[in-house]
Amino acid sequence: MATSTPKNLKLFLFVGLLEACSYLLLLGVAMPLKYLAHWPEPVKYLGWAHGVLFVGYLALLGLAMLQRKWPILLGIGGFVAAFLPLGPFVFERYLRKNGRLD
Repeated sequence: MATSTPKNLKLFLFVGLLEACSYLLLLGVAMPLKYLAHWPEPVKYLGWAHGVLFVGYLALLGLAMLQRKWPILLGIGGFVAAFLPLGPFVFERYLRKNGRLD
């Protein structure tokens, strides 16, 4: 992260990273354990953690949109990114490439 990135954007990017990782773990580890090994507990706990991170990501996206005056289409892109397994990584890269984090 660039040193000029404001603190609230750093938090948004960090929560986005955690949210994306939790989604990948949920899909790639917990779900196979549930259905192939008949061990549902990882889905329960990782799903709960992912849900909290998902809500936090969306709240911080809304805050960033208001504070940085991002256009609504950019916010919609961030919202859609939260539903895709690698979406927050791609969205952060887009923000960096287009100077939205300065």
